[in-house]
Amino acid sequence: MPVSPARVRASPRRWSVATQTFALQVAVALLVVAVGLVAAYVQARRSQTQEATSRAMSVARTVASTPEVVQALSSGTPSPAVQDFAEEVRKETATDFVVVMNTQGVRYSHPDPARVGERFIGHIENAVRGGEVVEDYTGTLGPSRRVVVPVESDTGSVVGLVAVGITRTALSRAVSNQLPVLLAAGAAAALLSGLGAALVARRTRRQTLGLGERQLREMYEYYDAVLHAVTEGLILVDQEGRLQLANDEAIRLLGLPDDATGRPLAELGLSPSLTTALSDGAHREDELRLTEDRILVLSTAPATWEGRRLGTVATLRDRTDLEHLTGELDSARGVTEALRSQAHESANRIHTIVSLIELGHTERALEFATDELAVTQRLADQVVGAGTEPVLAALLVGKSAQASERGIDLRISGDADWPPGAVPVRDIVTIVGNLIDNAFDAVTGGASKAERRVDVDISVASEGEIRSVVLEVADSGPGLPADTVELVARRGFSTKGQGSAGRRGIGLALVSQTVDRLHGTLAVTGPPGARFVIRLPFDTEADHG
Repeated sequence: MPVSPARVRASPRRWSVATQTFALQVAVALLVVAVGLVAAYVQARRSQTQEATSRAMSVARTVASTPEVVQALSSGTPSPAVQDFAEEVRKETATDFVVVMNTQGVRYSHPDPARVGERFIGHIENAVRGGEVVEDYTGTLGPSRRVVVPVESDTGSVVGLVAVGITRTALSRAVSNQLPVLLAAGAAAALLSGLGAALVARRTRRQTLGLGERQLREMYEYYDAVLHAVTEGLILVDQEGRLQLANDEAIRLLGLPDDATGRPLAELGLSPSLTTALSDGAHREDELRLTEDRILVLSTAPATWEGRRLGTVATLRDRTDLEHLTGELDSARGVTEALRSQAHESANRIHTIVSLIELGHTERALEFATDELAVTQRLADQVVGAGTEPVLAALLVGKSAQASERGIDLRISGDADWPPGAVPVRDIVTIVGNLIDNAFDAVTGGASKAERRVDVDISVASEGEIRSVVLEVADSGPGLPADTVELVARRGFSTKGQGSAGRRGIGLALVSQTVDRLHGTLAVTGPPGARFVIRLPFDTEADHG
Protein backbone atom coordinates (compact mmCIF):
# COMPACT_ATOMS: atom_id res chain seq x y z
CA MET A 1 0.00 0.00 0.00
CA PRO A 2 2.33 2.79 -1.21
CA VAL A 3 1.89 6.31 0.11
CA SER A 4 2.47 9.17 -2.29
CA PRO A 5 4.52 12.15 -1.11
CA ALA A 6 1.91 14.37 -2.77
CA ARG A 7 -0.60 13.40 -0.11
CA VAL A 8 1.18 15.37 2.59
CA ARG A 9 2.58 18.79 1.77
CA ALA A 10 3.27 21.77 3.95
CA SER A 11 1.03 24.80 3.51
CA PRO A 12 2.92 27.82 2.14
CA ARG A 13 0.93 30.06 4.51
CA ARG A 14 2.26 28.46 7.68
CA TRP A 15 5.75 27.72 8.87
CA SER A 16 6.56 24.06 9.11
CA VAL A 17 7.65 22.50 12.39
CA ALA A 18 11.21 22.36 11.04
CA THR A 19 11.19 26.07 10.15
CA GLN A 20 9.72 27.01 13.51
CA THR A 21 12.30 24.85 15.27
CA PHE A 22 15.12 26.47 13.28
CA ALA A 23 13.87 29.99 13.97
CA LEU A 24 13.40 29.29 17.66
CA GLN A 25 16.83 27.71 18.02
CA VAL A 26 18.50 30.60 16.18
CA ALA A 27 16.66 33.14 18.34
CA VAL A 28 17.64 31.32 21.52
CA ALA A 29 21.24 31.01 20.32
CA LEU A 30 21.44 34.72 19.49
CA LEU A 31 19.92 35.61 22.84
CA VAL A 32 22.40 33.38 24.65
CA VAL A 33 25.31 34.86 22.68
CA ALA A 34 24.10 38.41 23.38
CA VAL A 35 23.73 37.71 27.08
CA GLY A 36 27.14 36.07 27.06
CA LEU A 37 28.72 39.08 25.38
CA VAL A 38 27.14 41.48 27.86
CA ALA A 39 28.26 39.29 30.75
CA ALA A 40 31.77 39.06 29.28
CA TYR A 41 31.91 42.83 28.83
CA VAL A 42 30.75 43.44 32.41
CA GLN A 43 33.24 40.89 33.67
CA ALA A 44 36.00 42.52 31.64
CA ARG A 45 35.19 45.94 33.12
CA ARG A 46 35.15 44.46 36.61
CA SER A 47 38.44 42.72 36.00
CA GLN A 48 40.01 45.88 34.62
CA THR A 49 38.78 47.87 37.62
CA GLN A 50 40.15 45.30 40.06
CA GLU A 51 43.46 45.17 38.19
CA ALA A 52 43.66 48.97 38.12
CA THR A 53 42.91 49.17 41.85
CA SER A 54 45.60 46.60 42.67
CA ARG A 55 48.10 48.36 40.46
CA ALA A 56 47.32 51.80 41.88
CA MET A 57 47.56 50.47 45.45
CA SER A 58 50.92 48.85 44.76
CA VAL A 59 52.30 52.03 43.16
CA ALA A 60 50.99 54.22 45.99
CA ARG A 61 52.50 52.05 48.72
CA THR A 62 55.82 51.92 46.89
CA VAL A 63 55.96 55.71 46.47
CA ALA A 64 54.90 56.28 50.11
CA SER A 65 57.75 54.10 51.34
CA THR A 66 60.42 55.73 49.15
CA PRO A 67 63.08 57.45 51.38
CA GLU A 68 63.18 60.53 49.18
CA VAL A 69 59.42 61.11 49.57
CA VAL A 70 59.45 60.39 53.29
CA GLN A 71 62.39 62.77 53.85
CA ALA A 72 60.88 65.50 51.68
CA LEU A 73 57.52 65.39 53.47
CA SER A 74 59.18 65.16 56.90
CA SER A 75 61.15 68.36 56.20
CA GLY A 76 57.95 70.29 55.65
CA THR A 77 59.36 72.00 52.51
CA PRO A 78 59.51 69.42 49.71
CA SER A 79 61.77 70.26 46.79
CA PRO A 80 60.64 70.35 43.13
CA ALA A 81 62.36 66.99 42.79
CA VAL A 82 59.20 65.38 44.20
CA GLN A 83 57.27 66.48 41.08
CA ASP A 84 59.85 64.99 38.80
CA PHE A 85 59.95 61.75 40.76
CA ALA A 86 56.13 61.41 40.76
CA GLU A 87 55.88 62.00 37.01
CA GLU A 88 58.58 59.47 36.33
CA VAL A 89 56.74 56.87 38.40
CA ARG A 90 53.41 57.72 36.68
CA LYS A 91 54.84 57.17 33.24
CA GLU A 92 56.58 53.92 34.15
CA THR A 93 53.51 52.40 35.85
CA ALA A 94 50.93 53.42 33.21
CA THR A 95 48.81 55.29 35.76
CA ASP A 96 47.05 58.58 35.09
CA PHE A 97 48.23 60.51 38.15
CA VAL A 98 50.61 60.19 41.10
CA VAL A 99 49.97 62.99 43.59
CA VAL A 100 52.16 63.62 46.64
CA MET A 101 50.54 65.93 49.24
CA ASN A 102 50.76 66.95 52.84
CA THR A 103 48.20 66.01 55.45
CA GLN A 104 46.11 69.10 54.58
CA GLY A 105 45.79 67.92 50.97
CA VAL A 106 48.12 70.48 49.39
CA ARG A 107 49.66 68.95 46.27
CA TYR A 108 53.43 68.70 45.81
CA SER A 109 53.04 66.91 42.44
CA HIS A 110 50.47 66.63 39.64
CA PRO A 111 50.45 65.65 35.95
CA ASP A 112 49.49 69.27 35.29
CA PRO A 113 52.25 71.37 36.94
CA ALA A 114 49.81 74.29 37.19
CA ARG A 115 47.80 72.22 39.73
CA VAL A 116 50.78 71.90 42.12
CA GLY A 117 50.06 73.82 45.33
CA GLU A 118 46.29 73.39 45.03
CA ARG A 119 44.24 71.15 47.27
CA PHE A 120 43.58 67.54 46.36
CA ILE A 121 40.00 66.81 45.33
CA GLY A 122 38.77 63.71 47.15
CA HIS A 123 38.45 62.07 50.52
CA ILE A 124 41.69 61.85 52.54
CA GLU A 125 40.42 61.79 56.15
CA ASN A 126 40.90 58.07 56.65
CA ALA A 127 44.38 58.17 55.15
CA VAL A 128 45.39 61.01 57.45
CA ARG A 129 44.46 58.74 60.38
CA GLY A 130 46.78 56.05 59.00
CA GLY A 131 44.25 54.13 56.90
CA GLU A 132 43.93 53.61 53.15
CA VAL A 133 41.25 55.01 50.85
CA VAL A 134 39.90 53.31 47.70
CA GLU A 135 37.19 55.17 45.82
CA ASP A 136 35.72 56.33 42.54
CA TYR A 137 35.77 60.09 42.36
CA THR A 138 35.71 62.87 39.81
CA GLY A 139 38.76 65.12 40.07
CA THR A 140 40.63 67.49 37.82
CA LEU A 141 41.25 64.72 35.27
CA GLY A 142 37.67 63.46 35.32
CA PRO A 143 36.13 60.30 36.87
CA SER A 144 38.80 57.97 38.09
CA ARG A 145 39.55 54.94 40.26
CA ARG A 146 41.96 56.13 42.95
CA VAL A 147 43.72 55.05 46.14
CA VAL A 148 45.18 57.24 48.90
CA VAL A 149 47.79 55.89 51.36
CA PRO A 150 49.65 57.63 54.21
CA VAL A 151 53.36 58.49 54.25
CA GLU A 152 54.77 57.69 57.68
CA SER A 153 57.98 59.04 59.22
CA ASP A 154 60.53 57.00 61.10
CA THR A 155 58.55 57.66 64.27
CA GLY A 156 55.35 56.30 62.76
CA SER A 157 53.54 59.62 62.43
CA VAL A 158 51.71 60.53 59.23
CA VAL A 159 53.68 63.28 57.50
CA GLY A 160 51.95 63.23 54.12
CA LEU A 161 49.79 61.33 51.61
CA VAL A 162 50.25 59.71 48.20
CA ALA A 163 47.30 59.39 45.76
CA VAL A 164 47.50 57.19 42.63
CA GLY A 165 44.64 56.87 40.18
CA ILE A 166 43.51 55.63 36.75
CA THR A 167 40.76 57.48 34.91
CA ARG A 168 37.59 55.76 33.81
CA THR A 169 38.41 56.74 30.25
CA ALA A 170 41.60 54.69 30.42
CA LEU A 171 39.70 51.73 31.91
CA SER A 172 37.08 51.91 29.16
CA ARG A 173 39.80 52.07 26.54
CA ALA A 174 41.39 48.93 27.98
CA VAL A 175 38.05 47.11 27.94
CA SER A 176 37.37 48.31 24.40
CA ASN A 177 40.64 46.74 23.30
CA GLN A 178 39.16 43.36 24.33
CA LEU A 179 35.88 43.83 22.44
CA PRO A 180 37.13 42.44 19.08
CA VAL A 181 38.07 39.19 20.78
CA LEU A 182 34.72 39.01 22.58
CA LEU A 183 32.76 39.80 19.44
CA ALA A 184 34.72 37.25 17.43
CA ALA A 185 34.00 34.58 20.04
CA GLY A 186 30.31 35.56 20.07
CA ALA A 187 30.10 35.45 16.28
CA ALA A 188 31.74 32.01 16.21
CA ALA A 189 29.32 30.76 18.86
CA ALA A 190 26.34 32.16 16.94
CA LEU A 191 27.59 30.60 13.68
CA LEU A 192 28.06 27.18 15.27
CA SER A 193 24.64 27.42 16.91
CA GLY A 194 23.08 28.34 13.57
CA LEU A 195 24.75 25.39 11.83
CA GLY A 196 23.55 23.06 14.57
CA ALA A 197 20.04 24.47 14.34
CA ALA A 198 20.09 24.02 10.57
CA LEU A 199 21.06 20.35 10.92
CA VAL A 200 18.34 19.78 13.51
CA ALA A 201 15.81 21.59 11.31
CA ARG A 202 16.80 19.49 8.30
CA ARG A 203 16.32 16.28 10.25
CA THR A 204 13.06 17.54 11.71
CA ARG A 205 11.81 18.51 8.24
CA ARG A 206 12.63 15.03 6.94
CA GLN A 207 10.88 13.36 9.87
CA THR A 208 7.79 15.61 9.81
CA LEU A 209 7.58 15.75 6.00
CA GLY A 210 7.70 19.54 6.11
CA LEU A 211 4.34 19.80 7.89
CA GLY A 212 3.35 22.42 10.41
CA GLU A 213 2.25 21.64 13.95
CA ARG A 214 -1.39 22.36 13.10
CA GLN A 215 -1.25 20.05 10.11
CA LEU A 216 0.37 17.30 12.18
CA ARG A 217 -2.25 17.70 14.89
CA GLU A 218 -5.12 17.67 12.39
CA MET A 219 -3.63 14.69 10.58
CA TYR A 220 -3.36 12.74 13.83
CA GLU A 221 -6.89 13.70 14.84
CA TYR A 222 -8.32 12.73 11.44
CA TYR A 223 -6.40 9.47 11.24
CA ASP A 224 -7.34 8.55 14.79
CA ALA A 225 -10.99 9.36 14.10
CA VAL A 226 -10.96 7.25 10.92
CA LEU A 227 -9.27 4.30 12.64
CA HIS A 228 -11.91 4.25 15.36
CA ALA A 229 -14.83 4.90 13.01
CA VAL A 230 -14.27 2.29 10.29
CA THR A 231 -16.20 -0.95 10.66
CA GLU A 232 -13.31 -3.04 9.34
CA GLY A 233 -10.33 -4.10 11.39
CA LEU A 234 -7.09 -2.37 10.38
CA ILE A 235 -3.62 -3.35 11.55
CA LEU A 236 -0.06 -2.41 10.59
CA VAL A 237 2.89 -4.73 11.22
CA ASP A 238 6.47 -3.53 10.81
CA GLN A 239 9.39 -5.33 9.16
CA GLU A 240 10.34 -7.08 12.40
CA GLY A 241 6.89 -8.59 12.79
CA ARG A 242 5.81 -6.23 15.57
CA LEU A 243 2.29 -4.84 15.75
CA GLN A 244 2.51 -1.08 15.33
CA LEU A 245 -1.15 -0.18 14.89
CA ALA A 246 -4.52 -1.83 15.51
CA ASN A 247 -7.88 -0.10 15.59
CA ASP A 248 -10.76 -1.03 17.88
CA GLU A 249 -12.36 -3.46 15.43
CA ALA A 250 -9.09 -5.32 14.81
CA ILE A 251 -8.54 -5.68 18.56
CA ARG A 252 -12.06 -7.08 18.93
CA LEU A 253 -11.86 -9.48 15.99
CA LEU A 254 -8.44 -10.86 16.93
CA GLY A 255 -8.97 -10.76 20.69
CA LEU A 256 -5.77 -8.78 21.21
CA PRO A 257 -4.65 -7.71 24.70
CA ASP A 258 -4.53 -4.05 25.70
CA ASP A 259 -0.73 -3.96 25.48
CA ALA A 260 -0.52 -5.58 22.04
CA THR A 261 0.95 -2.52 20.29
CA GLY A 262 4.71 -2.86 19.93
CA ARG A 263 4.76 -6.59 20.70
CA PRO A 264 5.68 -9.35 18.19
CA LEU A 265 2.71 -11.07 16.57
CA ALA A 266 4.07 -14.42 17.73
CA GLU A 267 3.37 -13.38 21.34
CA LEU A 268 -0.27 -12.43 20.76
CA GLY A 269 -1.76 -15.93 20.62
CA LEU A 270 -2.65 -15.93 16.92
CA SER A 271 -2.46 -19.05 14.78
CA PRO A 272 0.83 -19.57 12.89
CA SER A 273 -0.87 -19.26 9.51
CA LEU A 274 -2.58 -15.99 10.47
CA THR A 275 0.64 -14.63 11.97
CA THR A 276 2.46 -15.36 8.72
CA ALA A 277 -0.29 -13.80 6.62
CA LEU A 278 -0.21 -10.61 8.66
CA SER A 279 3.54 -10.13 8.45
CA ASP A 280 4.90 -11.51 5.16
CA GLY A 281 3.83 -8.49 3.09
CA ALA A 282 2.22 -10.55 0.32
CA HIS A 283 -0.78 -9.30 -1.64
CA ARG A 284 -3.98 -11.01 -0.52
CA GLU A 285 -7.56 -10.17 -1.31
CA ASP A 286 -10.56 -11.43 0.63
CA GLU A 287 -9.01 -14.63 1.98
CA LEU A 288 -10.91 -16.55 4.63
CA ARG A 289 -9.04 -17.03 7.89
CA LEU A 290 -10.12 -18.47 11.21
CA THR A 291 -9.36 -17.58 14.80
CA GLU A 292 -10.58 -19.48 17.84
CA ASP A 293 -14.14 -18.21 17.52
CA ARG A 294 -14.38 -16.16 14.34
CA ILE A 295 -14.26 -16.45 10.57
CA LEU A 296 -12.44 -13.47 9.07
CA VAL A 297 -12.02 -12.08 5.58
CA LEU A 298 -8.39 -10.95 5.29
CA SER A 299 -6.76 -8.61 2.78
CA THR A 300 -3.07 -7.69 3.02
CA ALA A 301 -0.61 -5.56 1.09
CA PRO A 302 2.93 -4.27 1.65
CA ALA A 303 3.09 -0.78 3.17
CA THR A 304 5.73 1.40 1.51
CA TRP A 305 6.83 5.04 1.59
CA GLU A 306 8.79 6.52 -1.30
CA GLY A 307 9.93 3.04 -2.32
CA ARG A 308 10.95 2.05 1.21
CA ARG A 309 9.24 -0.97 2.74
CA LEU A 310 7.57 -0.18 6.06
CA GLY A 311 5.79 -3.45 6.77
CA THR A 312 2.40 -5.00 6.09
CA VAL A 313 -1.04 -3.41 6.28
CA ALA A 314 -4.07 -5.67 6.66
CA THR A 315 -7.84 -5.26 6.79
CA LEU A 316 -10.19 -7.69 8.54
CA ARG A 317 -13.93 -8.25 8.20
CA ASP A 318 -16.07 -10.52 10.35
CA ARG A 319 -18.00 -13.23 8.49
CA THR A 320 -18.66 -15.58 11.37
CA ASP A 321 -22.44 -15.28 11.50
CA LEU A 322 -22.68 -15.05 7.72
CA GLU A 323 -20.72 -18.27 7.20
CA HIS A 324 -22.77 -20.17 9.75
CA LEU A 325 -26.00 -18.95 8.20
CA THR A 326 -24.68 -19.73 4.74
CA GLY A 327 -23.83 -23.25 5.89
CA GLU A 328 -27.29 -23.78 7.27
CA LEU A 329 -28.80 -22.32 4.11
CA ASP A 330 -26.68 -24.63 1.94
CA SER A 331 -27.81 -27.62 3.94
CA ALA A 332 -31.43 -26.54 3.72
CA ARG A 333 -31.08 -25.88 0.00
CA GLY A 334 -29.52 -29.30 -0.45
CA VAL A 335 -32.41 -30.93 1.36
CA THR A 336 -34.89 -28.94 -0.70
CA GLU A 337 -33.22 -29.87 -3.98
CA ALA A 338 -33.04 -33.49 -2.91
CA LEU A 339 -36.72 -33.53 -1.98
CA ARG A 340 -37.59 -31.85 -5.27
CA SER A 341 -35.60 -34.51 -7.07
CA GLN A 342 -37.33 -37.23 -5.05
CA ALA A 343 -40.72 -35.71 -5.81
CA HIS A 344 -39.87 -35.78 -9.50
CA GLU A 345 -38.72 -39.38 -9.25
CA SER A 346 -41.84 -40.32 -7.25
CA ALA A 347 -44.07 -38.79 -9.90
CA ASN A 348 -42.31 -40.84 -12.59
CA ARG A 349 -42.74 -44.01 -10.54
CA ILE A 350 -46.43 -43.34 -9.88
CA HIS A 351 -46.98 -42.77 -13.61
CA THR A 352 -45.18 -46.04 -14.27
CA ILE A 353 -47.39 -47.92 -11.78
CA VAL A 354 -50.56 -46.35 -13.23
CA SER A 355 -49.46 -47.24 -16.74
CA LEU A 356 -48.75 -50.86 -15.73
CA ILE A 357 -52.22 -51.14 -14.21
CA GLU A 358 -53.84 -49.64 -17.31
CA LEU A 359 -51.96 -52.16 -19.44
CA GLY A 360 -53.27 -54.98 -17.27
CA HIS A 361 -49.95 -55.84 -15.62
CA THR A 362 -51.28 -55.51 -12.08
CA GLU A 363 -48.90 -58.05 -10.60
CA ARG A 364 -45.95 -56.28 -12.15
CA ALA A 365 -47.24 -52.95 -10.86
CA LEU A 366 -47.60 -54.38 -7.34
CA GLU A 367 -44.07 -55.80 -7.44
CA PHE A 368 -42.65 -52.46 -8.61
CA ALA A 369 -44.46 -50.51 -5.88
CA THR A 370 -43.35 -53.00 -3.20
CA ASP A 371 -39.70 -52.64 -4.23
CA GLU A 372 -39.87 -48.83 -4.06
CA LEU A 373 -41.54 -48.97 -0.67
CA ALA A 374 -38.78 -51.27 0.61
CA VAL A 375 -36.08 -48.84 -0.54
CA THR A 376 -37.83 -45.93 1.14
CA GLN A 377 -38.37 -47.86 4.34
CA ARG A 378 -34.74 -48.95 4.42
CA LEU A 379 -33.62 -45.31 4.17
CA ALA A 380 -36.05 -44.29 6.94
CA ASP A 381 -34.80 -47.12 9.14
CA GLN A 382 -31.22 -45.99 8.65
CA VAL A 383 -32.03 -42.41 9.61
CA VAL A 384 -34.19 -43.32 12.59
CA GLY A 385 -31.55 -45.76 13.80
CA ALA A 386 -28.92 -43.07 13.70
CA GLY A 387 -30.62 -40.85 16.22
CA THR A 388 -33.79 -39.23 17.37
CA GLU A 389 -32.77 -35.58 16.85
CA PRO A 390 -35.29 -34.26 14.26
CA VAL A 391 -32.84 -31.78 12.70
CA LEU A 392 -30.21 -34.48 12.31
CA ALA A 393 -32.78 -36.85 10.82
CA ALA A 394 -33.89 -34.23 8.31
CA LEU A 395 -30.26 -33.50 7.43
CA LEU A 396 -29.46 -37.16 6.86
CA VAL A 397 -32.56 -37.61 4.72
CA GLY A 398 -31.47 -34.73 2.55
CA LYS A 399 -27.89 -36.03 2.31
CA SER A 400 -29.19 -39.48 1.42
CA ALA A 401 -31.19 -38.01 -1.41
CA GLN A 402 -28.15 -36.04 -2.58
CA ALA A 403 -26.03 -39.20 -2.45
CA SER A 404 -28.57 -41.11 -4.49
CA GLU A 405 -28.70 -38.34 -7.06
CA ARG A 406 -24.87 -38.20 -7.34
CA GLY A 407 -24.46 -41.96 -7.49
CA ILE A 408 -22.87 -42.26 -4.03
CA ASP A 409 -23.46 -45.18 -1.70
CA LEU A 410 -24.27 -43.45 1.60
CA ARG A 411 -24.55 -45.85 4.53
CA ILE A 412 -25.85 -44.57 7.86
CA SER A 413 -25.61 -46.48 11.12
CA GLY A 414 -25.57 -45.84 14.84
CA ASP A 415 -27.37 -45.99 18.15
CA ALA A 416 -31.03 -45.16 18.46
CA ASP A 417 -30.68 -43.73 21.96
CA TRP A 418 -28.72 -40.63 21.04
CA PRO A 419 -30.19 -38.09 23.48
CA PRO A 420 -31.90 -35.10 21.91
CA GLY A 421 -30.27 -31.81 22.78
CA ALA A 422 -26.89 -33.39 23.45
CA VAL A 423 -25.40 -31.12 20.77
CA PRO A 424 -26.85 -27.72 19.77
CA VAL A 425 -28.85 -27.96 16.54
CA ARG A 426 -26.75 -25.33 14.80
CA ASP A 427 -23.56 -27.23 15.60
CA ILE A 428 -25.09 -30.48 14.32
CA VAL A 429 -25.65 -28.90 10.92
CA THR A 430 -22.12 -27.45 10.88
CA ILE A 431 -20.28 -30.63 11.86
CA VAL A 432 -22.28 -33.39 10.13
CA GLY A 433 -23.17 -31.33 7.08
CA ASN A 434 -19.59 -30.21 6.36
CA LEU A 435 -18.06 -33.64 6.96
CA ILE A 436 -20.56 -35.36 4.63
CA ASP A 437 -20.16 -32.63 2.00
CA ASN A 438 -16.38 -33.03 2.08
CA ALA A 439 -16.76 -36.80 1.84
CA PHE A 440 -19.05 -36.41 -1.18
CA ASP A 441 -16.51 -34.11 -2.84
CA ALA A 442 -13.71 -36.58 -2.10
CA VAL A 443 -15.43 -39.66 -3.64
CA THR A 444 -16.64 -37.79 -6.73
CA GLY A 445 -13.23 -36.38 -7.54
CA GLY A 446 -12.35 -39.20 -9.92
CA ALA A 447 -13.58 -42.49 -8.54
CA SER A 448 -16.03 -44.62 -10.49
CA LYS A 449 -19.62 -44.85 -9.29
CA ALA A 450 -19.01 -48.37 -7.99
CA GLU A 451 -16.29 -47.02 -5.67
CA ARG A 452 -18.21 -43.98 -4.37
CA ARG A 453 -19.01 -44.90 -0.80
CA VAL A 454 -19.50 -42.80 2.32
CA ASP A 455 -20.13 -44.33 5.77
CA VAL A 456 -21.71 -42.30 8.58
CA ASP A 457 -21.87 -43.71 12.09
CA ILE A 458 -23.45 -41.88 15.02
CA SER A 459 -23.23 -43.35 18.50
CA VAL A 460 -22.93 -42.59 22.18
CA ALA A 461 -19.86 -43.75 24.10
CA SER A 462 -19.22 -43.81 27.84
CA GLU A 463 -15.85 -43.50 29.51
CA GLY A 464 -16.40 -43.62 33.23
CA GLU A 465 -18.81 -40.86 34.12
CA ILE A 466 -18.23 -39.01 30.86
CA ARG A 467 -20.64 -39.63 27.98
CA SER A 468 -19.84 -38.43 24.49
CA VAL A 469 -21.54 -38.31 21.11
CA VAL A 470 -19.27 -40.00 18.61
CA LEU A 471 -19.56 -38.97 14.96
CA GLU A 472 -17.65 -40.95 12.33
CA VAL A 473 -17.58 -40.09 8.65
CA ALA A 474 -15.45 -42.22 6.31
CA ASP A 475 -15.13 -42.10 2.55
CA SER A 476 -13.52 -44.18 -0.18
CA GLY A 477 -11.79 -41.21 -1.76
CA PRO A 478 -8.04 -40.70 -2.22
CA GLY A 479 -7.59 -39.66 1.41
CA LEU A 480 -5.47 -36.90 2.86
CA PRO A 481 -1.72 -36.65 2.28
CA ALA A 482 0.33 -37.88 5.21
CA ASP A 483 1.85 -34.44 5.81
CA THR A 484 -1.58 -32.81 6.18
CA VAL A 485 -3.39 -35.33 8.37
CA GLU A 486 -2.15 -33.74 11.60
CA LEU A 487 -2.90 -30.25 10.30
CA VAL A 488 -6.62 -30.83 9.78
CA ALA A 489 -7.51 -30.02 13.38
CA ARG A 490 -5.47 -26.84 13.30
CA ARG A 491 -7.32 -23.55 13.17
CA GLY A 492 -7.59 -22.20 9.66
CA PHE A 493 -6.82 -25.48 7.83
CA SER A 494 -8.63 -26.14 4.56
CA THR A 495 -8.32 -28.79 1.89
CA LYS A 496 -9.43 -26.26 -0.74
CA GLY A 497 -6.62 -23.75 -0.19
CA GLN A 498 -6.78 -20.28 1.23
CA GLY A 499 -8.89 -17.77 -0.56
CA SER A 500 -10.69 -20.27 -2.75
CA ALA A 501 -14.12 -19.47 -3.99
CA GLY A 502 -17.15 -20.77 -2.18
CA ARG A 503 -17.58 -21.74 1.42
CA ARG A 504 -16.48 -25.38 1.04
CA GLY A 505 -12.90 -24.19 1.36
CA ILE A 506 -13.38 -23.61 5.09
CA GLY A 507 -15.55 -26.65 5.85
CA LEU A 508 -12.97 -28.55 7.86
CA ALA A 509 -11.90 -25.38 9.61
CA LEU A 510 -15.49 -24.70 10.64
CA VAL A 511 -15.77 -28.24 11.94
CA SER A 512 -12.54 -27.87 13.90
CA GLN A 513 -13.66 -24.53 15.32
CA THR A 514 -17.02 -25.94 16.40
CA VAL A 515 -15.45 -29.02 17.98
CA ASP A 516 -13.02 -26.84 19.95
CA ARG A 517 -15.87 -24.66 21.18
CA LEU A 518 -17.78 -27.75 22.37
CA HIS A 519 -14.62 -29.05 24.13
CA GLY A 520 -14.53 -32.09 21.86
CA THR A 521 -11.80 -33.90 19.96
CA LEU A 522 -11.18 -34.45 16.27
CA ALA A 523 -9.11 -37.34 14.91
CA VAL A 524 -8.28 -38.09 11.27
CA THR A 525 -6.86 -41.23 9.68
CA GLY A 526 -6.07 -42.21 6.12
CA PRO A 527 -5.31 -43.00 3.38
CA PRO A 528 -6.74 -45.14 1.95
CA GLY A 529 -9.76 -42.92 2.14
CA ALA A 530 -10.28 -40.53 5.01
CA ARG A 531 -11.96 -41.19 8.35
CA PHE A 532 -12.98 -38.39 10.67
CA VAL A 533 -13.84 -39.28 14.26
CA ILE A 534 -15.34 -36.61 16.47
CA ARG A 535 -16.13 -36.95 20.16
CA LEU A 536 -18.39 -34.40 21.82
CA PRO A 537 -18.91 -34.70 25.60
CA PHE A 538 -22.32 -33.69 26.92
CA ASP A 539 -23.99 -33.11 30.28
CA THR A 540 -26.15 -36.12 31.17
CA GLU A 541 -28.13 -34.31 33.86
CA ALA A 542 -28.90 -31.43 31.56
CA ASP A 543 -30.19 -33.81 28.93
CA HIS A 544 -32.58 -35.49 31.33
CA GLY A 545 -33.58 -32.37 33.17
